[in-house]
Order: sequence, then structure tokens, then C-alpha cells
Amino acid sequence: MGLAYQKQIDSKTSFAVWKIEESAEDLYSRLQLNDRENAYLDSLNNGKRNLHWLSTRNLLRKMLNTSQYIDCRVDDHGKPYLVNFPHHISFSHSFDYAAVMISEDKPVGIDIELVKSKIVRVAKKFMSAEELTFMDPQQTIPHLYTCWCAKEAIYKLHGKPNVSFKDHIHLRPFNYKGEGCFEASLQADEKMQFDVYYESFADYMIGYVAGFREMADEHD
Repeated sequence: MGLAYQKQIDSKTSFAVWKIEESAEDLYSRLQLNDRENAYLDSLNNGKRNLHWLSTRNLLRKMLNTSQYIDCRVDDHGKPYLVNFPHHISFSHSFDYAAVMISEDKPVGIDIELVKSKIVRVAKKFMSAEELTFMDPQQTIPHLYTCWCAKEAIYKLHGKPNVSFKDHIHLRPFNYKGEGCFEASLQADEKMQFDVYYESFADYMIGYVAGFREMADEHD
């Protein structure tokens, strides 16, 4: 397993991307897992799901730089959290890579996706008609993946159910440049504004958010 990329967002927030090259047995040998975690791992089919779960936990251990047991759990909605460390966390994985984002002082969300042409066929399922109007016709596929990663990262930070990517998460128009930042909002039971950051990485797209601003109870 090799650290492929790491970025410090601020003094208390960072993310890292790892290339998954080891076997499940090798990844497992580096972790300290309790009976609950072992039972969950046994419930996963051997293959990518197993490797993804193990790799995010290995990467989390490296980022926390600790040899002690990390009590990582998920809440009733599936959002991961730490019991014995103060950090907010977010996990993502796609094919041969895993990503972990941590922060000591703010909620975070991250998504990594392998860029494929098939996203064009499903764009209308997660993008509003207004959002589709500002897609770059010369770079439609990476532009759409940036939007998907942004919405997924916001969804993970929020960590609550009944949120529609298309109807509740709104992206401000932005020009795709391979790397950048743009504004977005979540308007559901809660109303939140975000600065979304994105960057192209190899054949993948990464989108992430760290913290949010509360919105007035009106449409932005």
C-alpha cells in the first residue's frame, strides 16, 4: 500500500489518497480490530469491498500516526466517527484507490471517483436542469464528475438521510479547470453553504468539503 498523495488543508485538516496494492491478508495484519469489526469484515465478500474497508482503516491509522487501537464506528445513518480521537473523518474509495479526510475542528466530506464516460447517461439523475446548462461541452465528463464528487462530499459531511443530490444540493456555476473551488448549498431540513474544492488526480476526480456556513431560512 503506497501513499499516493497527501494534502494539508489547514493546520487541523488534511486528506490523503492511497493506492491499494497489497492483499487483504497484508492489510488486515496491520490493524487492531475487535470482535465487532471482525464480524463486519467477515460479512463482506472477498474482493474490492473487503480491500476498500481494510485500506481506509490502514490509511486512517497512518494519518492519525498512532499505534493505539482506533475505535471507528458508524452512526445510525452510516456516517463514520471516532470514539477515542477528537477528529471528524470521511472515507471514500474507488477501484484501486482509497481516500481519507480528517479534521480536529470541523466536519468533513470527501469523494474520489474513477472518471468514466458512463456518467453522461445518468447526469440528469443527480444534476438539475440549471446545473446542466453550465457544463463545459469540451470537458463534459470531468465537469460532471466534479459535480458528482461535490454533491457526494456534501452528502457525507451532512451525514443524514432523505437528501436528494438533484433537488437538495445546489451547485453555483463554475468553469472546470482541472482543479479549483466553487460554492454550493444544501437546502433540506438544514440549510448550509459550502466551499467545494476539487482536483483531478491521475484518472480520478477528488472533491472535498471542510466545514460549512449556516444559511438564512430563504432561497439563496
